[in-house]
Amino acid sequence: MTGPDGVVVLTDRLIARDRLDRVVAGAVAGGVRWVVLREKDLPRAERAALAADLRAILADVGGTLVVAGPDPLGGDAVHLPAAGPYPPPTHTVVGRSCHNRAELDRLTTEHYATVSPVHLTKTKPGYGPPLGPDGLRKLVEVSPVPLLALGGVETPDQVTACVQAGAAGVAVLGALMRAKNPAETAATLTSAYAEAVTPVLTQTRRGVTQVSESGLRPTVPTQGSSLTARSGHGRPQPQTATNEGK
Repeated sequence: MTGPDGVVVLTDRLIARDRLDRVVAGAVAGGVRWVVLREKDLPRAERAALAADLRAILADVGGTLVVAGPDPLGGDAVHLPAAGPYPPPTHTVVGRSCHNRAELDRLTTEHYATVSPVHLTKTKPGYGPPLGPDGLRKLVEVSPVPLLALGGVETPDQVTACVQAGAAGVAVLGALMRAKNPAETAATLTSAYAEAVTPVLTQTRRGVTQVSESGLRPTVPTQGSSLTARSGHGRPQPQTATNEGK
């Protein structure tokens, strides 16, 4: 299993317009295949039950639930905060929240990282200053792992800009949690991602087809394929046993 790409949903039941499982089901119907379960204030038993419900929704489409924190709640994918733990646990998928090059330089066996905030965010307005596409591109260039752009990504144009900056995908919270129609919003964002990573074929005068990458890395495929191949990061990952957040 590779790490997340495309449009990745981060949960927040406190701002969701509907029950969290319904919001996630809508996002999945709109094309999302990766969900990061936050809700770290819940007792473990309640959080584990919620994780089981969300895994069931994702299982129908071959999707994956990532749990924020070192405890995978019966799964095999976690997303760790920048503060720790170090070294990271050995699960099938391990991600980490990062905000600058120093934090990226600490990565070891993680499979991916989020970088934030790319834009100003309503969810955590105190974080910043925003990286913007240029700042994101600079971190992509020095990162040892593929990156997801996080923070204030709400529109198709922002998704496109993040992909063009080299991000493996975008992590979205507020735009989907607050959406009146999560399926429609997810479909709009995932379509923008798919279009951004699809090479444009053009015909030359001699009839030879050429590929225009529109600023993307030349190895970027469509959603659901390998993060390593897409990001250009070829660092080998150790075989691990299947066992945000900031």
